[in-house]
Amino acid sequence: MRIGIDIGGTNTDAVLMDGDRVVASHKSPTTASVGEGVERAIREVLDIAGVDGEVVRRVVLGTTHFTNAVVQRRGLDRVCAIRLGAPASRAFPPFSIWPDDLADATRGSVALLPGGVNFDGSPITALDEAALRTAADRAVADGLTSIALTSVFAPLSSDNETLARDVMAAQQPTLSFSLSSDIGNLGVLERENATILNACLASTAVEVMKSIESALTRVGVDCPFYLSQNDGTLMSADFAARFPVRTFASGPTNSIRGAGFLAGVEDALVVDIGGTTTDVGALRRGFPRESANTTELAGLRTNFRMPDLVSIGVGGGSIVSLDASPIAIGPRSVARELRTRARVFGGDTLTVTDLAVAAGRLSVGTPSLVAELDPELVARATSRIQELVERAVDAMRLAADAVPVVLVGGGAPLVGPDAFAGQTVLRPDHADVANAVGSAIAYAGGESDRIYDLDGLSREEAVQLAEDEARRQCVHAGAEAGTVEIVEVDALPLTYLPGQSVRIRVKAAGPPAA
Repeated sequence: MRIGIDIGGTNTDAVLMDGDRVVASHKSPTTASVGEGVERAIREVLDIAGVDGEVVRRVVLGTTHFTNAVVQRRGLDRVCAIRLGAPASRAFPPFSIWPDDLADATRGSVALLPGGVNFDGSPITALDEAALRTAADRAVADGLTSIALTSVFAPLSSDNETLARDVMAAQQPTLSFSLSSDIGNLGVLERENATILNACLASTAVEVMKSIESALTRVGVDCPFYLSQNDGTLMSADFAARFPVRTFASGPTNSIRGAGFLAGVEDALVVDIGGTTTDVGALRRGFPRESANTTELAGLRTNFRMPDLVSIGVGGGSIVSLDASPIAIGPRSVARELRTRARVFGGDTLTVTDLAVAAGRLSVGTPSLVAELDPELVARATSRIQELVERAVDAMRLAADAVPVVLVGGGAPLVGPDAFAGQTVLRPDHADVANAVGSAIAYAGGESDRIYDLDGLSREEAVQLAEDEARRQCVHAGAEAGTVEIVEVDALPLTYLPGQSVRIRVKAAGPPAA
Protein backbone atom coordinates (compact mmCIF):
# COMPACT_ATOMS: atom_id res chain seq x y z
CA MET A 1 0.00 0.00 0.00
CA ARG A 2 1.01 3.61 -0.39
CA ILE A 3 0.01 6.87 1.27
CA GLY A 4 -0.54 10.19 -0.48
CA ILE A 5 -0.67 13.42 1.54
CA ASP A 6 -1.34 16.95 0.40
CA ILE A 7 -0.69 19.75 2.89
CA GLY A 8 -2.63 22.83 1.83
CA GLY A 9 -3.13 26.24 3.36
CA THR A 10 -6.46 25.20 4.93
CA ASN A 11 -6.64 21.40 5.04
CA THR A 12 -4.29 18.44 5.03
CA ASP A 13 -5.69 15.54 2.99
CA ALA A 14 -4.46 11.97 3.11
CA VAL A 15 -5.33 8.71 1.36
CA LEU A 16 -4.23 5.13 1.79
CA MET A 17 -4.26 3.31 -1.55
CA ASP A 18 -3.97 -0.37 -2.44
CA GLY A 19 -3.18 -0.46 -6.14
CA ASP A 20 -5.79 1.74 -7.82
CA ARG A 21 -8.23 1.52 -4.90
CA VAL A 22 -8.66 4.17 -2.21
CA VAL A 23 -8.78 2.20 1.05
CA ALA A 24 -9.11 5.15 3.44
CA SER A 25 -9.11 8.93 3.31
CA HIS A 26 -9.00 11.74 5.84
CA LYS A 27 -9.20 15.53 5.84
CA SER A 28 -8.10 17.69 8.78
CA PRO A 29 -7.02 21.31 9.40
CA THR A 30 -3.41 22.02 8.45
CA THR A 31 -0.97 22.29 11.34
CA ALA A 32 1.89 24.78 11.63
CA SER A 33 4.47 21.97 11.69
CA VAL A 34 4.93 19.82 8.58
CA GLY A 35 6.10 16.85 10.64
CA GLU A 36 3.13 17.09 13.00
CA GLY A 37 0.71 17.27 10.07
CA VAL A 38 2.27 14.26 8.36
CA GLU A 39 2.19 12.21 11.57
CA ARG A 40 -1.47 13.02 12.23
CA ALA A 41 -2.52 12.31 8.64
CA ILE A 42 -0.79 8.91 8.54
CA ARG A 43 -2.18 7.84 11.91
CA GLU A 44 -5.71 8.72 10.83
CA VAL A 45 -5.73 6.78 7.55
CA LEU A 46 -4.04 3.76 9.14
CA ASP A 47 -6.60 3.76 11.97
CA ILE A 48 -9.52 4.09 9.53
CA ALA A 49 -8.21 1.18 7.45
CA GLY A 50 -7.36 -0.88 10.53
CA VAL A 51 -3.81 -1.63 9.40
CA ASP A 52 -0.36 -0.80 10.77
CA GLY A 53 2.56 1.04 9.22
CA GLU A 54 4.30 -2.12 8.05
CA VAL A 55 1.99 -2.40 5.04
CA VAL A 56 3.07 0.98 3.66
CA ARG A 57 5.70 0.82 0.94
CA ARG A 58 5.72 4.45 -0.17
CA VAL A 59 4.67 7.87 1.15
CA VAL A 60 4.32 10.85 -1.20
CA LEU A 61 3.71 14.39 0.05
CA GLY A 62 2.66 17.59 -1.60
CA THR A 63 3.19 20.70 0.49
CA THR A 64 2.80 24.46 0.27
CA HIS A 65 5.38 24.93 3.01
CA PHE A 66 8.14 26.26 0.74
CA THR A 67 5.79 28.49 -1.21
CA ASN A 68 4.43 29.93 2.02
CA ALA A 69 7.95 30.57 3.33
CA VAL A 70 8.67 32.77 0.30
CA VAL A 71 5.27 34.49 0.30
CA GLN A 72 5.50 35.22 4.03
CA ARG A 73 9.25 36.02 3.93
CA ARG A 74 10.04 33.71 6.85
CA GLY A 75 12.79 31.16 7.50
CA LEU A 76 14.75 32.14 4.38
CA ASP A 77 18.51 31.83 4.02
CA ARG A 78 20.55 34.82 2.94
CA VAL A 79 22.10 33.98 -0.41
CA CYS A 80 25.37 34.76 -2.14
CA ALA A 81 24.25 35.42 -5.72
CA ILE A 82 26.95 35.00 -8.34
CA ARG A 83 26.38 35.77 -12.01
CA LEU A 84 28.91 34.61 -14.60
CA GLY A 85 29.01 36.85 -17.65
CA ALA A 86 30.92 40.03 -16.80
CA PRO A 87 31.45 42.49 -18.34
CA ALA A 88 28.05 41.76 -19.92
CA SER A 89 24.78 42.09 -17.92
CA ARG A 90 26.10 44.61 -15.38
CA ALA A 91 23.16 46.98 -15.95
CA PHE A 92 20.85 44.79 -13.85
CA PRO A 93 22.72 43.00 -11.06
CA PRO A 94 21.05 40.24 -9.01
CA PHE A 95 18.18 41.44 -6.76
CA SER A 96 17.82 44.70 -8.72
CA ILE A 97 14.21 44.01 -9.74
CA TRP A 98 13.10 42.23 -6.57
CA PRO A 99 10.41 43.43 -4.16
CA ASP A 100 12.24 45.30 -1.41
CA ASP A 101 11.03 43.12 1.46
CA LEU A 102 11.92 39.86 -0.31
CA ALA A 103 15.34 41.20 -1.28
CA ASP A 104 15.95 42.31 2.31
CA ALA A 105 15.10 38.82 3.54
CA THR A 106 17.36 36.94 1.10
CA ARG A 107 20.19 39.17 -0.11
CA GLY A 108 23.55 38.23 1.34
CA SER A 109 26.23 39.25 -1.15
CA VAL A 110 26.42 39.76 -4.91
CA ALA A 111 29.25 39.15 -7.36
CA LEU A 112 29.31 39.66 -11.13
CA LEU A 113 32.28 37.63 -12.36
CA PRO A 114 33.80 36.70 -15.72
CA GLY A 115 32.37 33.71 -17.54
CA GLY A 116 29.23 32.78 -19.48
CA VAL A 117 28.72 32.15 -23.18
CA ASN A 118 27.24 34.06 -26.09
CA PHE A 119 24.16 32.94 -28.00
CA ASP A 120 26.39 30.97 -30.39
CA GLY A 121 28.16 29.10 -27.59
CA SER A 122 31.38 31.09 -27.73
CA PRO A 123 32.76 32.28 -24.38
CA ILE A 124 32.05 35.83 -23.21
CA THR A 125 35.10 35.80 -20.97
CA ALA A 126 37.12 33.05 -19.36
CA LEU A 127 36.27 31.98 -15.82
CA ASP A 128 38.37 33.65 -13.14
CA GLU A 129 39.03 30.87 -10.65
CA ALA A 130 40.84 33.17 -8.25
CA ALA A 131 37.79 35.46 -8.13
CA LEU A 132 35.56 32.45 -7.48
CA ARG A 133 37.72 31.34 -4.57
CA THR A 134 37.65 34.85 -3.17
CA ALA A 135 33.84 34.90 -3.47
CA ALA A 136 33.64 31.59 -1.61
CA ASP A 137 35.83 32.91 1.21
CA ARG A 138 33.79 36.10 1.44
CA ALA A 139 30.52 34.17 1.62
CA VAL A 140 31.76 32.08 4.52
CA ALA A 141 33.17 35.16 6.26
CA ASP A 142 29.74 36.80 5.94
CA GLY A 143 28.08 33.76 7.53
CA LEU A 144 26.44 32.59 4.30
CA THR A 145 26.02 28.94 3.41
CA SER A 146 23.94 29.01 0.21
CA ILE A 147 25.24 30.02 -3.24
CA ALA A 148 23.12 30.75 -6.32
CA LEU A 149 25.19 30.39 -9.50
CA THR A 150 23.81 31.80 -12.76
CA SER A 151 25.69 31.84 -16.04
CA VAL A 152 24.62 33.77 -19.13
CA PHE A 153 23.10 31.32 -21.64
CA ALA A 154 23.46 28.37 -19.23
CA PRO A 155 20.73 26.41 -21.13
CA LEU A 156 23.15 26.39 -24.06
CA SER A 157 26.16 25.36 -21.99
CA SER A 158 26.16 24.57 -18.26
CA ASP A 159 29.94 23.97 -18.13
CA ASN A 160 30.69 27.38 -16.59
CA GLU A 161 28.30 26.77 -13.69
CA THR A 162 29.51 23.26 -12.91
CA LEU A 163 33.18 24.30 -13.04
CA ALA A 164 32.51 27.37 -10.87
CA ARG A 165 30.70 25.19 -8.33
CA ASP A 166 33.60 22.73 -8.22
CA VAL A 167 36.14 25.51 -7.69
CA MET A 168 34.14 27.15 -4.88
CA ALA A 169 33.26 23.85 -3.21
CA ALA A 170 36.93 22.86 -3.13
CA GLN A 171 37.72 26.20 -1.49
CA GLN A 172 34.84 26.08 1.03
CA PRO A 173 33.32 22.58 1.39
CA THR A 174 30.51 23.76 3.73
CA LEU A 175 28.77 25.76 1.00
CA SER A 176 25.65 24.48 -0.79
CA PHE A 177 24.93 25.38 -4.40
CA SER A 178 21.96 26.01 -6.66
CA LEU A 179 22.77 26.08 -10.39
CA SER A 180 20.49 27.94 -12.78
CA SER A 181 21.01 25.30 -15.48
CA ASP A 182 19.24 22.80 -13.18
CA ILE A 183 16.27 25.06 -12.53
CA GLY A 184 15.23 27.62 -15.15
CA ASN A 185 15.01 28.18 -18.88
CA LEU A 186 15.89 31.00 -21.28
CA GLY A 187 15.87 34.50 -19.81
CA VAL A 188 18.82 35.14 -17.52
CA LEU A 189 17.05 37.42 -15.00
CA GLU A 190 14.01 35.16 -14.57
CA ARG A 191 16.23 32.08 -14.37
CA GLU A 192 18.46 33.79 -11.84
CA ASN A 193 15.42 34.74 -9.74
CA ALA A 194 14.26 31.12 -9.63
CA THR A 195 17.76 29.96 -8.70
CA ILE A 196 18.04 32.44 -5.82
CA LEU A 197 14.60 31.35 -4.57
CA ASN A 198 15.80 27.76 -4.55
CA ALA A 199 18.99 28.75 -2.72
CA CYS A 200 17.17 30.74 -0.02
CA LEU A 201 15.16 27.62 0.87
CA ALA A 202 18.18 25.34 1.33
CA SER A 203 18.18 25.18 5.15
CA THR A 204 14.38 25.01 5.37
CA ALA A 205 14.34 22.11 2.91
CA VAL A 206 16.80 20.10 5.01
CA GLU A 207 14.78 20.77 8.17
CA VAL A 208 11.50 19.75 6.51
CA MET A 209 12.99 16.49 5.23
CA LYS A 210 14.24 15.66 8.73
CA SER A 211 10.85 16.46 10.28
CA ILE A 212 9.06 14.19 7.81
CA GLU A 213 11.55 11.39 8.41
CA SER A 214 11.03 11.70 12.17
CA ALA A 215 7.24 11.66 11.71
CA LEU A 216 7.41 8.42 9.72
CA THR A 217 9.54 6.84 12.43
CA ARG A 218 7.05 7.84 15.14
CA VAL A 219 4.14 6.18 13.31
CA GLY A 220 6.09 3.02 12.51
CA VAL A 221 6.33 3.54 8.75
CA ASP A 222 9.68 2.31 7.43
CA CYS A 223 9.74 3.17 3.74
CA PRO A 224 11.05 5.82 1.36
CA PHE A 225 9.16 9.09 1.13
CA TYR A 226 8.90 11.43 -1.82
CA LEU A 227 7.67 14.94 -2.53
CA SER A 228 5.47 16.07 -5.38
CA GLN A 229 6.96 18.22 -8.13
CA ASN A 230 5.03 20.93 -9.92
CA ASP A 231 4.83 18.96 -13.17
CA GLY A 232 2.77 16.08 -11.76
CA THR A 233 5.69 13.77 -10.95
CA LEU A 234 7.53 13.06 -7.71
CA MET A 235 11.09 13.33 -6.42
CA SER A 236 13.05 11.61 -3.69
CA ALA A 237 13.67 13.30 -0.35
CA ASP A 238 17.33 13.92 -1.24
CA PHE A 239 16.35 15.43 -4.60
CA ALA A 240 13.70 17.60 -2.92
CA ALA A 241 16.26 18.88 -0.42
CA ARG A 242 18.32 20.12 -3.39
CA PHE A 243 15.39 21.54 -5.36
CA PRO A 244 12.66 22.76 -3.00
CA VAL A 245 11.56 25.30 -5.61
CA ARG A 246 10.16 22.40 -7.64
CA THR A 247 7.41 21.93 -5.06
CA PHE A 248 5.86 25.33 -5.90
CA ALA A 249 2.27 24.86 -7.17
CA SER A 250 2.47 21.10 -6.56
CA GLY A 251 -0.90 21.22 -4.76
CA PRO A 252 -2.96 22.22 -7.82
CA THR A 253 -0.85 19.86 -9.92
CA ASN A 254 -1.68 16.95 -7.62
CA SER A 255 -5.36 17.82 -7.86
CA ILE A 256 -5.24 17.85 -11.66
CA ARG A 257 -3.53 14.47 -11.80
CA GLY A 258 -5.76 12.99 -9.10
CA ALA A 259 -8.90 14.29 -10.81
CA GLY A 260 -7.97 12.64 -14.08
CA PHE A 261 -7.19 9.37 -12.32
CA LEU A 262 -10.43 9.30 -10.31
CA ALA A 263 -12.56 10.31 -13.31
CA GLY A 264 -10.81 7.91 -15.67
CA VAL A 265 -9.90 10.61 -18.23
CA GLU A 266 -6.59 11.83 -19.66
CA ASP A 267 -7.83 15.09 -21.19
CA ALA A 268 -10.03 17.45 -19.20
CA LEU A 269 -10.40 20.82 -17.55
CA VAL A 270 -10.06 20.40 -13.79
CA VAL A 271 -11.65 22.69 -11.20
CA ASP A 272 -10.21 22.27 -7.70
CA ILE A 273 -12.26 24.19 -5.13
CA GLY A 274 -10.22 24.18 -1.95
CA GLY A 275 -10.42 26.01 1.33
CA THR A 276 -8.76 29.24 0.21
CA THR A 277 -8.74 29.33 -3.59
CA THR A 278 -10.24 27.72 -6.67
CA ASP A 279 -7.60 26.55 -9.13
CA VAL A 280 -8.47 25.67 -12.72
CA GLY A 281 -6.00 23.70 -14.83
CA ALA A 282 -5.89 21.59 -17.97
CA LEU A 283 -5.09 17.89 -18.06
CA ARG A 284 -3.38 16.80 -21.29
CA ARG A 285 -2.37 13.20 -21.89
CA GLY A 286 -2.57 12.54 -18.16
CA PHE A 287 -0.31 15.41 -17.08
CA PRO A 288 -1.01 19.07 -16.27
CA ARG A 289 -0.48 21.50 -19.12
CA GLU A 290 2.52 23.65 -18.32
CA SER A 291 2.55 27.41 -18.59
CA ALA A 292 4.35 28.80 -21.62
CA ASN A 293 4.87 32.19 -19.98
CA THR A 294 7.03 33.55 -17.22
CA THR A 295 5.42 33.12 -13.82
CA GLU A 296 5.15 35.70 -11.08
CA LEU A 297 5.61 34.39 -7.57
CA ALA A 298 5.44 36.69 -4.53
CA GLY A 299 5.98 39.67 -6.83
CA LEU A 300 8.96 38.11 -8.60
CA ARG A 301 9.20 37.02 -12.25
CA THR A 302 10.56 33.51 -12.73
CA ASN A 303 10.71 31.07 -15.63
CA PHE A 304 10.98 27.59 -14.17
CA ARG A 305 8.33 25.05 -15.05
CA MET A 306 4.92 25.71 -13.54
CA PRO A 307 1.44 24.38 -14.34
CA ASP A 308 -0.83 26.57 -16.43
CA LEU A 309 -3.39 27.73 -13.86
CA VAL A 310 -6.13 30.25 -13.37
CA SER A 311 -6.68 30.89 -9.67
CA ILE A 312 -9.42 32.91 -8.00
CA GLY A 313 -9.86 33.78 -4.33
CA VAL A 314 -12.94 31.64 -3.79
CA GLY A 315 -12.85 28.60 -1.51
CA GLY A 316 -14.70 26.96 1.32
CA GLY A 317 -13.14 29.32 3.83
CA SER A 318 -13.69 32.52 1.83
CA ILE A 319 -15.35 35.26 3.86
CA VAL A 320 -18.76 36.41 2.55
CA SER A 321 -20.54 39.74 3.01
CA LEU A 322 -24.20 39.47 2.03
CA ASP A 323 -24.74 43.15 2.86
CA ALA A 324 -22.36 44.37 0.17
CA SER A 325 -23.55 45.30 -3.30
CA PRO A 326 -22.72 43.23 -5.18
CA ILE A 327 -22.33 40.37 -2.69
CA ALA A 328 -18.66 40.16 -1.69
CA ILE A 329 -17.05 36.71 -1.79
CA GLY A 330 -13.35 36.42 -0.84
CA PRO A 331 -10.49 36.79 -1.43
CA ARG A 332 -9.99 36.96 2.35
CA SER A 333 -10.30 33.54 3.95
CA VAL A 334 -10.44 32.05 7.44
CA ALA A 335 -8.10 29.37 6.01
CA ARG A 336 -7.25 26.67 8.55
CA GLU A 337 -9.48 28.30 11.18
CA LEU A 338 -12.58 27.25 9.21
CA ARG A 339 -13.72 24.75 11.84
CA THR A 340 -13.69 27.37 14.56
CA ARG A 341 -14.75 30.54 12.76
CA ALA A 342 -17.42 29.39 10.26
CA ARG A 343 -21.01 29.73 11.49
CA VAL A 344 -21.92 26.08 10.94
CA PHE A 345 -19.14 25.21 13.39
CA GLY A 346 -20.30 27.73 16.01
CA GLY A 347 -18.17 30.67 14.87
CA ASP A 348 -19.23 34.19 13.96
CA THR A 349 -17.81 34.53 10.42
CA LEU A 350 -19.98 33.91 7.36
CA THR A 351 -18.06 31.77 4.88
CA VAL A 352 -18.68 30.06 1.57
CA THR A 353 -19.06 26.78 3.48
CA ASP A 354 -21.98 28.30 5.39
CA LEU A 355 -23.64 29.24 2.08
CA ALA A 356 -23.18 25.72 0.74
CA VAL A 357 -24.78 24.23 3.85
CA ALA A 358 -27.65 26.75 3.79
CA ALA A 359 -28.26 25.95 0.12
CA GLY A 360 -28.40 22.22 0.85
CA ARG A 361 -25.33 21.47 -1.26
CA LEU A 362 -23.06 20.45 1.60
CA SER A 363 -23.66 18.60 4.85
CA VAL A 364 -21.14 19.60 7.52
CA GLY A 365 -21.31 21.18 10.96
CA THR A 366 -24.73 22.17 12.35
CA PRO A 367 -27.08 23.33 9.55
CA SER A 368 -29.50 24.95 12.03
CA LEU A 369 -26.88 27.60 12.75
CA VAL A 370 -27.37 29.06 9.25
CA ALA A 371 -31.11 28.42 8.95
CA GLU A 372 -31.90 32.13 9.42
CA LEU A 373 -30.02 33.20 6.28
CA ASP A 374 -32.27 34.74 3.62
CA PRO A 375 -32.79 32.01 0.97
CA GLU A 376 -32.84 34.62 -1.81
CA LEU A 377 -29.50 36.06 -0.75
CA VAL A 378 -28.05 32.54 -0.42
CA ALA A 379 -29.25 31.71 -3.94
CA ARG A 380 -27.72 34.92 -5.34
CA ALA A 381 -24.44 34.27 -3.56
CA THR A 382 -24.14 30.66 -4.73
CA SER A 383 -25.03 31.79 -8.25
CA ARG A 384 -22.26 34.38 -8.04
CA ILE A 385 -19.76 31.71 -6.93
CA GLN A 386 -20.74 29.51 -9.86
CA GLU A 387 -20.36 32.44 -12.24
CA LEU A 388 -16.84 33.18 -10.99
CA VAL A 389 -15.83 29.55 -11.42
CA GLU A 390 -17.29 29.42 -14.93
CA ARG A 391 -15.29 32.51 -15.91
CA ALA A 392 -12.10 30.89 -14.64
CA VAL A 393 -12.82 27.77 -16.71
CA ASP A 394 -13.46 29.87 -19.81
CA ALA A 395 -10.13 31.63 -19.27
CA MET A 396 -8.36 28.26 -19.24
CA ARG A 397 -9.79 27.03 -22.55
CA LEU A 398 -7.48 27.14 -25.56
CA ALA A 399 -10.08 25.85 -27.99
CA ALA A 400 -13.74 24.97 -28.17
CA ASP A 401 -12.99 21.30 -27.56
CA ALA A 402 -15.50 19.10 -25.81
CA VAL A 403 -13.30 17.85 -22.99
CA PRO A 404 -15.16 17.25 -19.73
CA VAL A 405 -14.93 19.46 -16.67
CA VAL A 406 -13.90 17.53 -13.56
CA LEU A 407 -14.89 19.05 -10.20
CA VAL A 408 -12.75 18.14 -7.20
CA GLY A 409 -11.82 19.55 -3.82
CA GLY A 410 -13.81 19.92 -0.64
CA GLY A 411 -15.80 22.76 -2.18
CA ALA A 412 -16.82 20.89 -5.35
CA PRO A 413 -20.53 20.74 -4.30
CA LEU A 414 -20.63 24.55 -4.60
CA VAL A 415 -20.92 24.19 -8.36
CA GLY A 416 -24.11 22.58 -9.63
CA PRO A 417 -24.39 20.04 -12.47
CA ASP A 418 -25.99 22.71 -14.69
CA ALA A 419 -22.79 24.75 -14.85
CA PHE A 420 -20.49 25.27 -17.84
CA ALA A 421 -23.20 25.66 -20.50
CA GLY A 422 -24.18 22.03 -20.66
CA GLN A 423 -20.62 20.69 -20.98
CA THR A 424 -20.03 17.28 -19.43
CA VAL A 425 -19.34 17.71 -15.71
CA LEU A 426 -17.77 14.89 -13.69
CA ARG A 427 -17.57 14.70 -9.90
CA PRO A 428 -15.83 11.38 -9.15
CA ASP A 429 -15.80 9.45 -5.90
CA HIS A 430 -13.18 10.72 -3.43
CA ALA A 431 -13.16 14.07 -5.23
CA ASP A 432 -12.64 15.89 -1.93
CA VAL A 433 -9.17 14.28 -1.58
CA ALA A 434 -8.13 14.29 -5.25
CA ASN A 435 -4.96 16.18 -4.36
CA ALA A 436 -3.80 13.40 -2.03
CA VAL A 437 -4.70 10.80 -4.67
CA GLY A 438 -2.59 12.73 -7.17
CA SER A 439 0.35 12.47 -4.79
CA ALA A 440 -0.12 8.75 -4.24
CA ILE A 441 -0.27 7.81 -7.94
CA ALA A 442 2.65 9.99 -9.11
CA TYR A 443 5.66 8.61 -10.92
CA ALA A 444 9.17 10.01 -10.58
CA GLY A 445 9.94 12.56 -13.24
CA GLY A 446 12.90 14.07 -15.05
CA GLU A 447 13.26 16.81 -17.62
CA SER A 448 15.80 18.15 -20.07
CA ASP A 449 15.43 21.63 -21.56
CA ARG A 450 18.47 22.62 -23.60
CA ILE A 451 19.53 24.51 -26.73
CA TYR A 452 21.42 22.50 -29.37
CA ASP A 453 23.34 23.70 -32.42
CA LEU A 454 22.41 21.40 -35.30
CA ASP A 455 25.37 22.60 -37.34
CA GLY A 456 27.49 20.19 -35.34
CA LEU A 457 25.11 17.23 -34.91
CA SER A 458 21.93 15.84 -36.41
CA ARG A 459 18.45 16.49 -35.05
CA GLU A 460 18.16 12.82 -34.10
CA GLU A 461 21.43 12.98 -32.16
CA ALA A 462 20.29 16.12 -30.33
CA VAL A 463 16.98 14.53 -29.37
CA GLN A 464 18.81 11.44 -28.15
CA LEU A 465 21.11 13.57 -25.97
CA ALA A 466 18.07 15.33 -24.48
CA GLU A 467 16.26 12.04 -23.86
CA ASP A 468 19.33 10.56 -22.15
CA GLU A 469 19.58 13.58 -19.85
CA ALA A 470 15.86 13.42 -19.01
CA ARG A 471 16.20 9.73 -18.14
CA ARG A 472 19.19 10.46 -15.88
CA GLN A 473 17.26 13.22 -14.12
CA CYS A 474 14.32 10.86 -13.65
CA VAL A 475 16.53 8.23 -12.02
CA HIS A 476 18.09 10.90 -9.80
CA ALA A 477 14.59 11.95 -8.77
CA GLY A 478 13.86 8.42 -7.56
CA ALA A 479 12.77 6.31 -10.54
CA GLU A 480 13.84 2.72 -10.92
CA ALA A 481 16.52 2.44 -13.61
CA GLY A 482 15.33 0.61 -16.71
CA THR A 483 11.66 1.54 -16.26
CA VAL A 484 11.84 5.18 -17.35
CA GLU A 485 9.79 6.20 -20.38
CA ILE A 486 9.84 9.38 -22.46
CA VAL A 487 6.38 10.94 -22.20
CA GLU A 488 6.86 14.22 -24.06
CA VAL A 489 9.26 15.68 -26.64
CA ASP A 490 9.11 19.26 -27.95
CA ALA A 491 11.56 20.79 -30.44
CA LEU A 492 11.41 24.52 -31.15
CA PRO A 493 13.69 26.06 -33.83
CA LEU A 494 15.22 29.31 -32.60
CA THR A 495 15.25 31.38 -35.76
CA TYR A 496 16.67 34.44 -34.02
CA LEU A 497 19.94 32.61 -33.29
CA PRO A 498 22.61 31.98 -35.92
CA GLY A 499 22.94 28.59 -37.57
CA GLN A 500 20.42 25.84 -36.84
CA SER A 501 19.77 26.35 -33.15
CA VAL A 502 16.88 24.39 -31.64
CA ARG A 503 15.47 24.21 -28.15
CA ILE A 504 14.62 20.62 -27.24
CA ARG A 505 12.53 19.85 -24.17
CA VAL A 506 12.01 16.25 -23.07
CA LYS A 507 10.01 14.93 -20.13
CA ALA A 508 10.55 11.43 -18.72
CA ALA A 509 8.62 9.49 -16.07
CA GLY A 510 8.98 6.15 -14.34
CA PRO A 511 7.79 4.26 -11.25
CA PRO A 512 9.70 4.93 -8.01
CA ALA A 513 12.43 2.49 -7.13
CA ALA A 514 10.59 1.45 -3.94
